[in-house]
Amino acid sequence: MSSNKSQLPRLATPEQPGSSELDYLIERLSVIRNDMVTLEAAVLADRPNLHRSQVESAKNLLHYLALRRHDLRPLQQRLAAHGLSSLGRAESHVRANIDAIDSILRRLSASNHEALRISRGLTFEDGLKILAAHTEELLGPPPAQRKVRIMVTMPSEAASDSGFVRNLISSGMDCMRINCAYDDVNAWAKMIEHARKAARELGRNCRVLMDLAGPKLRTGPIRPGPRALKWRPRRNQYGGIKVPVRIWLTEALSPKPPPAQADICLPITGTGLREIKAGDVLKFFDARGLSRSVTAIKPGEGGWWAESSQTTYVRSGTLLHLARAGKPLQVFPGKIGRLPASEQFIPLKEGDTLTLTRKQIAGAPAVWDENGQLISSSHIAVTLPAIFKDVRPGEEIWFDDGAIGGVISTVGADEIKVKITHALPSGNKLRADKGVNLPDSKLHLPSLTRKDRADLKFVARHADLVGYSFVRSAADVQELQTQLAELGGRNVGIILKIETRRAFEQLSNILLAAMRSSSAGVMIARGDLAIECGWQRMAEVQEEILWICEAAHMPVVWATQVLESLAKRGIPSRAEITDAAMGERAECVMLNKGPYIVDAVRVLDDILRRMERHQNKKRSMLRHLKLADHLSSVAE
Repeated sequence: MSSNKSQLPRLATPEQPGSSELDYLIERLSVIRNDMVTLEAAVLADRPNLHRSQVESAKNLLHYLALRRHDLRPLQQRLAAHGLSSLGRAESHVRANIDAIDSILRRLSASNHEALRISRGLTFEDGLKILAAHTEELLGPPPAQRKVRIMVTMPSEAASDSGFVRNLISSGMDCMRINCAYDDVNAWAKMIEHARKAARELGRNCRVLMDLAGPKLRTGPIRPGPRALKWRPRRNQYGGIKVPVRIWLTEALSPKPPPAQADICLPITGTGLREIKAGDVLKFFDARGLSRSVTAIKPGEGGWWAESSQTTYVRSGTLLHLARAGKPLQVFPGKIGRLPASEQFIPLKEGDTLTLTRKQIAGAPAVWDENGQLISSSHIAVTLPAIFKDVRPGEEIWFDDGAIGGVISTVGADEIKVKITHALPSGNKLRADKGVNLPDSKLHLPSLTRKDRADLKFVARHADLVGYSFVRSAADVQELQTQLAELGGRNVGIILKIETRRAFEQLSNILLAAMRSSSAGVMIARGDLAIECGWQRMAEVQEEILWICEAAHMPVVWATQVLESLAKRGIPSRAEITDAAMGERAECVMLNKGPYIVDAVRVLDDILRRMERHQNKKRSMLRHLKLADHLSSVAE
């Protein structure tokens, strides 16, 4: 299918002798209609395998694409001037919209136009019904009092806590999302079991989406830091202790997890913890040689609770002394055990050079000599060395969800040099296992990894939907469809995650390939997509995806950072509430996991119910507006 924009031919304008405004408009619509018919015939001839439920949707999509190959803005203004539809709401029923306007114009025109032969295409009502039917086929029947479904990503605890899953469903969750990048088949099976049992008991629908991990490009490991811990008490504005550090002391040989939240877990060698009493003080010199202490407060199951009111740097093997009221200071029969290695990072500022290595060696920050001369630049491995043959100098590269950006300066057999061009003035910290985006590069990575193919065996047997990460082309979609068919998962719905620039550019072809399945939808993965297409374009890009998918009668999932502050910290921002309300234009809104996720589901449920009275897709619903009643006279 050609991507070149077709231009409307130069036609007579109303200013030219013998022409009228209505004749001009009729002629313009005729050109557009002919383009629709031509594009439909050309494209569908090569796609005989569309599912029968998707045929009319494919035609409507092609009609919409033909329509949008024209710059319609001048035509829209002139139609609106006559009180006619300006084509701005034609997505779900393009041909019928064009024909309806054309028919009215022919009746109004004084010229002797032949009566328009109205097509048997989709009506306005047909378009709505088909989208609703496709949505129900994919996501299940709509919940009471709202049409937009709510999807929630599962944390690991969903495998062991059935009550947590039940609370999510009772609060409004309609679809459980399991990220196959985490946990394992045993945990996934438990999550699904809990969801289906709770849905039955509550009389609710809850579909299960399993999201394939895909070939996620990430930073490799970083050389671990020293085995040390730091803690610092919280202080008030005058420097006084506001909250001391809460420490869990446990035996190093048989450590027990803290029975409640702890700031620090400190392993202690030997059996001395069994002899201490409340009020005992463990004294020691920290890594800086400063005298420090920890006070035992009360015993807990498997250890002791203690507190510290001093900023402390402690390392493995530190000797301890016991101070007890009325007793002389004595050596404690134990010392601080083996501590976890501290997490390291690579500091990066604008102008720095970062080396990406093919070999999976531990990354490290830059090294400088005593005169400030660079000895070696920062370096870190990447999880997919196959990119080395695909990237080119001059292409952009982004790390950690777009927090750090750079330009590739050189590409060698084993190293890629990156010049950092985007970072905070104070610098950014690049850590291990952070995402890497290459928006300019044409990567030849497989959309289905070896792990994905193994996971598909479980997905085909247990899931209702499969999320397809890193899809980039129609061929990728066909590969997934083939794999599902071979595994007996023909009835598993497909959610296509649009998260790369290439997927966005190929969206029409991807949708047409998905129409070989009876049940398919699109997820706007706005995080990666914003990095790939540019933050400044994100609003435009998500609008275009919504338009194209509505024309294809393809359900859309609105995803990434929806009510994220609420889910993670318990308090939403004003911008997040507005963003969640905009999600009403999709068929499903996805929330990510967090400590306050149940609260986030309840809030989103309330927002969507309220917004449905005002908005349906991009159409405003003009219900009785109470604000219109609050009009006071001047005298009042």
